[in-house]
Amino acid sequence: MKGKRGSTFIAVMLAMVLLAGQSFAEPITIEWWHAMRGARGETLDKMVKAFNDSQTEYKVVATNKGDYGEVVNAGVAAYRAKKHPHILMSFEVGTMTMMLSGAIYPVYQLMADQGFKIDWSSYLQAVLSYYVDEKNNLLSMPFNSSTAVMYYNVDLFKKAGLDMPSKTVPLTWEQMAEITKKLVAAGAKKGLVTTWQSWIQIENYSAMHDIPFASKANGYEGLDCELMINNPKVVGHLERLKSWMADGRFSYEGREYQGPNAAFVAGDAAIMMESVSGIGNVNKNAKFAWDIAPLPVEADMKQPQNSIIGGASLWVMKGHPKEHYKGVAAFMNFLAQTDMQELWHMETGYFPITTKAYESLKTKGFFDKIPYQEVGIKQLNRTVPNKNSRGIRLGYFVQIRNILDEEMELIWNGSKTAQQAMADAVKRGNDKLREFEKTNK
Repeated sequence: MKGKRGSTFIAVMLAMVLLAGQSFAEPITIEWWHAMRGARGETLDKMVKAFNDSQTEYKVVATNKGDYGEVVNAGVAAYRAKKHPHILMSFEVGTMTMMLSGAIYPVYQLMADQGFKIDWSSYLQAVLSYYVDEKNNLLSMPFNSSTAVMYYNVDLFKKAGLDMPSKTVPLTWEQMAEITKKLVAAGAKKGLVTTWQSWIQIENYSAMHDIPFASKANGYEGLDCELMINNPKVVGHLERLKSWMADGRFSYEGREYQGPNAAFVAGDAAIMMESVSGIGNVNKNAKFAWDIAPLPVEADMKQPQNSIIGGASLWVMKGHPKEHYKGVAAFMNFLAQTDMQELWHMETGYFPITTKAYESLKTKGFFDKIPYQEVGIKQLNRTVPNKNSRGIRLGYFVQIRNILDEEMELIWNGSKTAQQAMADAVKRGNDKLREFEKTNK
């Protein structure tokens, strides 16, 4: 009997040890490399912490790896060394490169494999359309999606005796000509500045006016596409902006956002065309009344198309243990939940990616209190995206944008006409497209 009781005691103790080992097992680490800094990075960290606190099986570790380009370059190098993260943030212009990399686990497949039944129709379609394949399957999960809008200094408008007639109907460029003229006459140092000049003044301008940026449905239907930006509309638009430089109605302040933002928040520029993701910066630093309106359109564009998105999406990388991907899918699903999307939009200005989150914010009266945060959403959703407005999918798009920036700067400094600059941009850009096509056949 004594021996039997001793054996039973030992068996119970072993069982307790095993159970304790299971209870205190280390969670599986999910690595996420991203480009969010400052206030946006702080909100991202809140979302990661919320997921980690919600369960014990997985631990997401989010790491900032620099700007968008640096994150992608770090991911590529790490993949080659087999030390890559589970999730990699890539900006929208890197979509084609990521698609053809052979390194990704498509999101639609991941979610299906891991038992998550996602109603993709409940997502904002103008956002999803940038990241789908030819069969409309989602390849990466949209995360920080934005579009460009028009910020304006209400105080300078009042000083010039002006008011914005509508927050939903865009101004015409003809109206902009008169408004900027009056603003400068009333003492504004600069009438209009623009961030991300290629994205806003060529890519979004083309999309909203239903003009192809490139053939083959902006690259969606084949690598053998060509740029089409040397058309009369785009050329005429750039010529107009150049002519406004003579009297200060337009001022070039740099390719990206730093210079234009500085000019606007300092009260020097009356109007700034910028991403909705700039809301936080303007709100924090502007010492004057300001508001947001849609981007302008040509007078003959009675029903403008939707604007297109900027920002980035989350790509799942292959090559990790199978059991890790359950956690990756769970995290992706968590980020898309209504409370997380509401938090993300309210604190950063980036879009909520589901219609449920958008409708929830409306029901709670958020947009009644802060109506300018809805302007970009309405602009993005005002039409069903078509082949010219769902996005742009080109190989070596980063390099092509650099070419556009270089050629636009030659317009601004008077070295080239808009016609010559866009013709040269098409030639140089097409050379890059042929190089990418040859590499990826």
